[in-house]
Amino acid sequence: MATFLFDKIIFGPVKSRRLGVSLGINLLPTDSKVCSFDCIYCECGFTPREYEQKVTFPSRADVRLRLEVKLHEMVAANELPDVITFAGNGEPTLHPEFAGIIDDTISLRNEITPKARIAVLSNATMIHRKPVFDALLKIRDNIQKLDSAFEATVKLLDCPKGNFNLANTIEQLVAFNGKVIIQTMFVRGTWKGQTINNTTEQEIAAWLGVLKKIKPLQVMIYTIARDTPIDTLEKVSLEELNTIAERVRNAGFDVQVSG
Repeated sequence: MATFLFDKIIFGPVKSRRLGVSLGINLLPTDSKVCSFDCIYCECGFTPREYEQKVTFPSRADVRLRLEVKLHEMVAANELPDVITFAGNGEPTLHPEFAGIIDDTISLRNEITPKARIAVLSNATMIHRKPVFDALLKIRDNIQKLDSAFEATVKLLDCPKGNFNLANTIEQLVAFNGKVIIQTMFVRGTWKGQTINNTTEQEIAAWLGVLKKIKPLQVMIYTIARDTPIDTLEKVSLEELNTIAERVRNAGFDVQVSG
């Protein structure tokens, strides 16, 4: 199925299902995906195994300049963003200057659009790095992925690259002391001859147990909305998502559903 890459460092604003009017920041290359996951549902396609040339990230100075210009343009047009969102072609926290860029973004937000929130959409693979962890604590919408409480499911659905240990990741999410939002993609299908379904009773019960350990500010649950790299996945119905959401609410958490 067709997928796409973001071709700009600053993109949008777009209407986000979860965040409102979102001005996007892509800290990855504009011509290739760079990620520590290779999720089989990713709208950006699969993560390359090899790159034809050395991967180059946009510089901190360039990101700051482009963001400053765009925010001033939006103020002049009276089109203020609800949120400034780090997303794009992969995992934003892989950028070597991520922490400094967050500081720059906070400064520009405070100066130009003080009501805008700052969000980071992350897969939680880099939160063991102290500069990344500390930077995420500075923003309101620290959104971290947790698609399952079972490592086997995460490896099948998210395909982590390199060394990955779900138990360690969960402990690092717990270390945010509640200053974190958990996002979970619910999906069914098959991949490489194996069945994928993180909506079973076993999956949901274990996932709820992990949420109780993490104690997030909010839980975002969603399903496929755009094209995926493979055609053997199916969307979970809004009715079923709402049923899962009710269990999350009953466990004491705020929940947002995107069907």
